[in-house]
Amino acid sequence: MSLVDRAKNIIMSPKTEWPVIDTEQTTVSELYSRYIVPLVLIGPVASFIGKVVFGVHIPFVGTIHPGIGSSIGTAVATFVLALISVYVLALIIDMLAPSFDGQRNQMQALKLAAYSSTAAWVGGIFGIIPVLSWLGILLGLWSLYLLYTGVPVLMKSPPEKSAIYTIVIIIAWIVLFFIIGAIVAALFGAGMYARGL
Repeated sequence: MSLVDRAKNIIMSPKTEWPVIDTEQTTVSELYSRYIVPLVLIGPVASFIGKVVFGVHIPFVGTIHPGIGSSIGTAVATFVLALISVYVLALIIDMLAPSFDGQRNQMQALKLAAYSSTAAWVGGIFGIIPVLSWLGILLGLWSLYLLYTGVPVLMKSPPEKSAIYTIVIIIAWIVLFFIIGAIVAALFGAGMYARGL
């Protein structure tokens, strides 16, 4: 199945797409090269273009145009850390499965982490016009529903435990998000804007 078809199907009809994903045989390298990498690229590339073309609005300060070097560095760091975070999230999903009467399976956990992130990754396109980036956040919230519908199918958690399992995964996802944000900010923080790097 093509990347576009899979992304469209998982976003538009997750309840029918998860059983298809459940039975598919794939490898970590195939999933990364054919699906995760292309979709993860959307956000960093769009944000890079948006920052360079439109700048970054900082309340009470105004619009600041970061330098090309800083913008490239931020995009690369965000991309690499996002790739790592998908794998870490999959490890957490797999590790938690028995606590919610699910079945441990690292490949199924990686598929769940990757495909449930689709809406958030696609929503990254709104970073190209910074004032519309809130639309990306709204679309990204749909990823939480995708996760919820995928947990019982891929991790075999019973329905009565799937909601709590999903909530725990979401908490881990949020923690990973803030860790990535902190790392990117530490590497390419506001000081870079001032220096125009």
